[in-house]
Amino acid sequence: MKFGTKAIHAGVHPDPETGAIMTPIYQTSTYVQRSPGDHKGFEYSRTHNPTRTQLQDALAALDGGKHGLAFASGMAAIDCIVKLLQPGDEVISTNDLYGGSYRLFTKVYATYGIKFHFVPMHDMAAVEAAVTERTKLIWVETPTNPLLNVIDIAAASAVAKKAGALLVVDNTFSTPYLQTPLELGADMVMYSLTKYMGGHSDTVMGAVVVNDDELHQRLSFYQNACGGTPGPQDCFLVLRGLKTLHVRMQRHCENGRKVAEYLKAHPKVEKVYWPGFQDHPNHAVAAKQMRDFGGMISFVLKGDRKEDAIACLEKFQLFSLAESLGGVESLSGHPATMTHASIPAEERRKAGLSDSLIRLSVGIEDVEDLIDDLKQAIG
Repeated sequence: MKFGTKAIHAGVHPDPETGAIMTPIYQTSTYVQRSPGDHKGFEYSRTHNPTRTQLQDALAALDGGKHGLAFASGMAAIDCIVKLLQPGDEVISTNDLYGGSYRLFTKVYATYGIKFHFVPMHDMAAVEAAVTERTKLIWVETPTNPLLNVIDIAAASAVAKKAGALLVVDNTFSTPYLQTPLELGADMVMYSLTKYMGGHSDTVMGAVVVNDDELHQRLSFYQNACGGTPGPQDCFLVLRGLKTLHVRMQRHCENGRKVAEYLKAHPKVEKVYWPGFQDHPNHAVAAKQMRDFGGMISFVLKGDRKEDAIACLEKFQLFSLAESLGGVESLSGHPATMTHASIPAEERRKAGLSDSLIRLSVGIEDVEDLIDDLKQAIG
C-alpha cells in the first residue's frame, strides 16, 4: 500500500455500530462493564479511548511501526521517553534542537541526575566521541530546528547499537512522508503532531512510534500512569489531518523549494538554510534518507543585524509572525526570542544560531503570493 492510500485508510475502520466512515469522537471518560474486569477493551479514557486507539494505529502504519502512542503535546511525548532513564544515565543530543526539548532536558531531567551532552550531530565523529559507558539514549532531530542541519540516521543507529543505547528521532520537520526513521535503525520516532501531522494549527498533540513490544509496554505504562494523554476531540482532528498529509506535504515541498531559491538569489540575503541545496551541509545524506526536502527554511539578511530581522518580520503580511510551524498557512519566526529563547544566548551562538536568523514555515498558499510578500518585506 502506497503512502497516500495509507494516510487515508491505514489503521482506521468504519464505526462497527453505525458504519460511520469517519472515526467517531468517543467523548466519554468511562465505560460500562458486564462484570468487574469484564469489558470490551475499554475501561477508562486515560488508559484507552477508541478515538485515540485508531489514531495510534494510523500513526504506527504511516511510520512502518507496530505501536503508536499519542500524547497531549510533543513535550509530553518527550517527557515519556526520558522517563525510561535512571539517575546517572547519559544522553547525547544535537546542539541545534528545539528550545523546549533543551529546556526539558536541562531544567527538569538534569536535576534528577541525568547528564546531557549537546554535540554537533551532523558530524558523526562528535557523537562517537561523546559516548561513554553510561550513554543510554541518543536524541536526533533531523533536519534540526532551526538551522536545518541534517543528521545521518543510519550512522547514528550504528553508534547507538555499539553503545547499547536507544536511538530516538524527532521527525517533526519531516513527517513519515519525507523520511521513516524506524526503517533506518531508530528505536523510537517522536512527533509534535501539532505541526504537519495535524496540519491546520487547531490542536496540540504529540506521539511516539516504536516496533519493539517491550519498549511499547514500558512507554504505555508511563503514558497511562503519568496521564499525559490527549482528549478524543484532538485525536479526531489529527486523524482528519493525516488524511491529507501527503497532498499537503507535496505542496509544502514544492513551495519550499521555490521560496528557498528566491531567497538564495536575493541580493539582500546573506545565507539560506535549506537541505535541498547541494552546498547545504550533509545534503548528500538528506538526499539519501529523505524523499524531498520540506517546507522549513531559515535565512539571515546581509549585515547580520537583529534589528533588520525584526523589521522584516514586522513587515510580513502573509507570513504571519507566530510560534509553531507546519500548518497550511505560512508562518515566520525569530528563534532567538521565540522558539529558542530558553537556550542561553552563548549556547545558541556556539551552535551557530544567530540573533538575526529568521525561520519560515512555508505553507500551501499560491507561491507567487508568498514570494511577493518576501519581496516587499525584505525590500
